[in-house]
Amino acid sequence: MKFATKATRSLLLGVVLLASPAASFAQSQAAPRQGGANYGNRLAEEVRHQLVLLPFLTVFDNLQYSVNGSEVTLQGWVTNDAVKDDAGRAVKGIEGVTKVNNNIQLLPASPFDEQSRRAEFRAIYGFPALEKYASGTLLPIHIIVNGGHVTLEGTVLSQADKDIVTVRANSVPNVFSVMNNLKVVPGR
Repeated sequence: MKFATKATRSLLLGVVLLASPAASFAQSQAAPRQGGANYGNRLAEEVRHQLVLLPFLTVFDNLQYSVNGSEVTLQGWVTNDAVKDDAGRAVKGIEGVTKVNNNIQLLPASPFDEQSRRAEFRAIYGFPALEKYASGTLLPIHIIVNGGHVTLEGTVLSQADKDIVTVRANSVPNVFSVMNNLKVVPGR
């Protein structure tokens, strides 16, 4: 019962870990300067930092980005249009960003998909072998449901965990397919 409270609280807080490799923003608090040796890396770290701070981002959203010089392209899927707008505004406000291509897609509103999202969340984060992923403020496994099709994004610690997530996700009734795009990052 203690787990359910913790998982529910994390879900309600709407905090999610983005699928891109984690890079500590604390290592680079200075604003990136164009033309510097680490400009692209520092800009990417700042973009990631701004995206993880979005207030309405949930475990059912997945944001990705790429940086090309001073141009940032945002991609992914969100359940709330405000997240798309907030992401674009946050990235546009970063010093050194000259252009933002906001290609984030809004998932269609569907009671069926909403039910599947919650069932997938319980199946994955409620399974004892996967409880370790439900702790902390940033949940590493994103559950994207679109028209009954599930896509899993994010990171896990081992191939065995990835396999368990696949089995658990496929065990949810009324799901048409599961695409597991989780990356194995030992010791993340």
